[in-house]
Amino acid sequence: MADQPAASHQPAASNDLQQKYRQFLDLLPLTTTLAGLPPSEGRLFSEEQIEARAITIRAAYRVARAVARECLGGS
Repeated sequence: MADQPAASHQPAASNDLQQKYRQFLDLLPLTTTLAGLPPSEGRLFSEEQIEARAITIRAAYRVARAVARECLGGS
């Protein structure tokens, strides 16, 4: 019976993850626009370049999320 609360918590955690993933996908166009990164145009990036681009995307996502919250009235 001690396992039951953990098992009932798992679907809620899964739903939270799915909701966050959906939010990320919904904000992806705004995020990429805010990031302003040029497309690769077929060339490969080095590991350092990929990490730098990832940092830029993370920062742009935080801004996109804040803008969406502000536009939706703080929800």
